[in-house]
Amino acid sequence: MDLEIFAAVPPSLEPLLLEEVHAAGWTGAEAGPGGVTFRGGWPDVWRANLVLRGAGRILVRVAEFPAVHLAQLDKRARKVDWTGLLRPDRPVRVEVATKASRIYHAGAAAERIERAIADATGAPIVAAAEDAVVALKVRIDRNLVTISLDSSGAPLHRRGHKEAVGKAPMRETLAALFLRRCGYDGTGPVLDPMCGSGTFVIEAAEIAAGLHPGRDRAFAFEELASFDPGEWAALRQGGGRPVSAGFHGSDRDDGAVRSAAANAARAGVADLCSFERRAVSDAAPPPGPPGLVMVNPPYGARIGNRKLLFGLYGALGRTLAERFRGWRVGIVTSDGGLARATGLPFLPADPPVPHGGLRVTLWRTDPLP
Repeated sequence: MDLEIFAAVPPSLEPLLLEEVHAAGWTGAEAGPGGVTFRGGWPDVWRANLVLRGAGRILVRVAEFPAVHLAQLDKRARKVDWTGLLRPDRPVRVEVATKASRIYHAGAAAERIERAIADATGAPIVAAAEDAVVALKVRIDRNLVTISLDSSGAPLHRRGHKEAVGKAPMRETLAALFLRRCGYDGTGPVLDPMCGSGTFVIEAAEIAAGLHPGRDRAFAFEELASFDPGEWAALRQGGGRPVSAGFHGSDRDDGAVRSAAANAARAGVADLCSFERRAVSDAAPPPGPPGLVMVNPPYGARIGNRKLLFGLYGALGRTLAERFRGWRVGIVTSDGGLARATGLPFLPADPPVPHGGLRVTLWRTDPLP
């Protein structure tokens, strides 16, 4: 079956996800608003969930048709092959968003689609997201109805390893794309002098080791009529390679250091990572060739007092400039003034990215002189 597959990503990060999709072997992929579209069969849907580090979720477009009134929506929704998609014993939730369309009542539209599904499959329809095994995302935009199956379930940044999180943690999906943007390709060391729960360090170690990000979690597609457990088990067998570089995190907070080490152990990369309690001003490069310093400092918006943070960013910049010659630097912050307080020679900034109710920017350097 030839399917249209959509890998979702926050705005402005579509080109980075497109790079990853191409690197994973899919041809003909195209970036568009909010994600990357490519084509394949159900095994491609499963593999996309398993291997794509930057995607937030993987949607499968199962139907698209025009509809200008509810009766027309009802009629065309009943032509969808629901029995080929959904199991009769798995609860389904239908979520509808409508924009600039004759059908403007999202609830009434959802009812028509729910009725079509129930009549065709007998699957129970649920209203609460936590009760649904499978979610259908329906968009009605300028009278065009697009119906997509959410094949992921829980967002893909939930790798299944991070039980302990610090304040305002970086999502793994964003961390992976920011690492890619900084040129990290799985070779060379990565160091985070404000590591928190260890996201950048662990993500870099997994990339270097060739471990699939979805290797230890469940997905919604496992509850669909098209799922083949044997083929899925074979797909999950791949991944893993020798690693020569090291991955290092430090933090002034003992609890953060313990949490990061525990998260690395759950991810299976504890032997590649080291975490220690250390102030930013005491950060030092490990022995060996230079690599990438990747850091997500406090922004002052939710954590810390902004005025006091200028001193922290200044100390970070001085430490990196004095001790990390030859290293590249990536700093994620919502505050350009704080980034500039480091005094580091940043390249032109990328567009801001939505993250946890804020808009954050990645500031990058070439190798420090």
